Amino acid sequence: MLSRVADSIYWMTRYIERAENIARFINVNLNLSLDMTTGMAGSWQPLVMTTGDHEIFEKRYGTDYSRENVIQFLALDKEYGNSVISCVGIARENARSVREIISSEIWEQINRSYLLLKDAAQNRLANKDPHRFFNDITAMSHMFTGLLHGTMSRGEAFYFALLGQFLERADKTSRILDVKYFMLLPTPENVNSPYDVIQWGAVLKSTSGFEIYRKQFHRIVPKQVCDFLIFDSNFPRSIHCCLTNAKSALHKITDTPRGAASNPAEKSLGRLCADLDYSDIDDVISAGMHEYLDALQRKINQVGIDIRQAFFKIPDNLMEQASASVQ
Repeated sequence: MLSRVADSIYWMTRYIERAENIARFINVNLNLSLDMTTGMAGSWQPLVMTTGDHEIFEKRYGTDYSRENVIQFLALDKEYGNSVISCVGIARENARSVREIISSEIWEQINRSYLLLKDAAQNRLANKDPHRFFNDITAMSHMFTGLLHGTMSRGEAFYFALLGQFLERADKTSRILDVKYFMLLPTPENVNSPYDVIQWGAVLKSTSGFEIYRKQFHRIVPKQVCDFLIFDSNFPRSIHCCLTNAKSALHKITDTPRGAASNPAEKSLGRLCADLDYSDIDDVISAGMHEYLDALQRKINQVGIDIRQAFFKIPDNLMEQASASVQ
């Protein structure tokens, strides 16, 4: 497979997954605003802070972290590269460049999603009816995933698509968890209070894990929620499950046996999965939840860099040969 094609498919699924997870991200606060009293509801600033793009936000909107500004920035701001509409737009361009590889159904779904988002931006649906808007984004992403599994052959293209999807999902689950630690309760007395339970319930809902968690553990206990979202090997949005699936997809691409590594990407991803295999929630708490998640996000970013170097970056000597042939 050409590096250009693999790169486009990998980023197509990463950006679709990113758009869905931004919608889930915002739903944490939307759920809190419904479940908690006005004085206890989380502010909107933490959502921007945890993206690391607060400087971009303040250049465009100042320090007014209102609900309307944050939703506009994260969902519909075309000049912000990680907004929902920008992510779907980039995914659409990547899909356009590989239309001969992906199914027509996948292309039509991405194109339809982008046109619906453009229409929603014009009608300001994100602020008029945010729950419907963000639920629609999640549903569009689920449709895309269903078509990916239902219409693509199990070849290199399919596994590059899975690799991008699972890496992005692992990163965003860690960031959704991190949001909880930025949404500090007003007083220490509220820790482990009903308000705290409501916040953790919102985090579970934002990962579609609320019902499955309650069936398994019944009571919402913060330590168990963190263990569930980080280490559960059966929940498809847990960090551990996502990275394990990403590693499996990478081995399908390289045809390297499990337990072996043929490039830096396999080494860094295998090392990260091994860390999760032999760690538990007590290790996380000892290190500090925010510190652990921040380090985990950096490691996931490094895996992405190693994947680019191994599969997508054209070596300098080949670039020189290509330039010489053109001349």
